[in-house]
Amino acid sequence: MRKVISRFSQWISHSASSPFAFFLASVGVLVWLVSGPFFNYSNTWLVTIATITDVIIFLMVFSLQNQQNRDSKAIQLKLNELIAADQRARDSFIGLEEMTDDEIEELDMQFQKLISELETNPGPTALHKLHRTIKEEKAKLPNLYRKAENLVDRIIKG
Repeated sequence: MRKVISRFSQWISHSASSPFAFFLASVGVLVWLVSGPFFNYSNTWLVTIATITDVIIFLMVFSLQNQQNRDSKAIQLKLNELIAADQRARDSFIGLEEMTDDEIEELDMQFQKLISELETNPGPTALHKLHRTIKEEKAKLPNLYRKAENLVDRIIKG
């Protein structure tokens, strides 16, 4: 069932973003406008377009959110793969999107500090300090991150 809903959502998102869908919506609005005099611009005539657009918007919000979540997850997985593949990259950044806002803010402050240190005193020492700090923080990460890291290591090593 979940697979069917996911495929349907993908199809809706793809179809709704097509030029044909825009054309169809434009024609629908034009037909509604032209039909106004026929219905004497009644409340029913006004409510019809409002109801139709409300239903479409309601369904599209969920469909587009589903597609955006899928795209975001795919991008995160691709970035995780790049981090895991590059030996110079810090693997502690894998799963960064699962951190709390406070943890991300703290990491951002560490990078801001690193940038200011590198501007005043260029050299590898600040980078090494930051790397050491992140390794210490990584040791505190939940078991889930360690399991994911082990899985990535097994995949890379074959």
